[in-house]
Amino acid sequence: MITGIDHVQLAMPRGREEEARAFYGGLLGMTELPKPAALAPRGGCWFASGAAVLHLGVEEPFTPARKAHPALLTDELDALEAALSTAGRPCVRADGEIPGVRRFHTHDPFGNRVEFQQAAR
Repeated sequence: MITGIDHVQLAMPRGREEEARAFYGGLLGMTELPKPAALAPRGGCWFASGAAVLHLGVEEPFTPARKAHPALLTDELDALEAALSTAGRPCVRADGEIPGVRRFHTHDPFGNRVEFQQAAR
């Protein structure tokens, strides 16, 4: 039986870990997790915040996930949207489509779609 999710993985191009760190660590405030020694040579980065764990793995050739995406929960949706917009990351609102949920999505530096959700107040 499934009891939870350990992590979600997104793909990224080789050699762009600093951009991943700036977006996921810097803008989103996630903590970078050390990769196990056996996996580190493959490249990529791992991040966590609360119960959310996100792995970015190198994929060649790289194609961004434009529809499939993680939906990350936040208690500060408006502040997060403002920070992303200020950093030049366009945000698309989708409020009202899911009852009781406020949400928007943006794209990471590699073109992967990332959604952010907060319970409506």
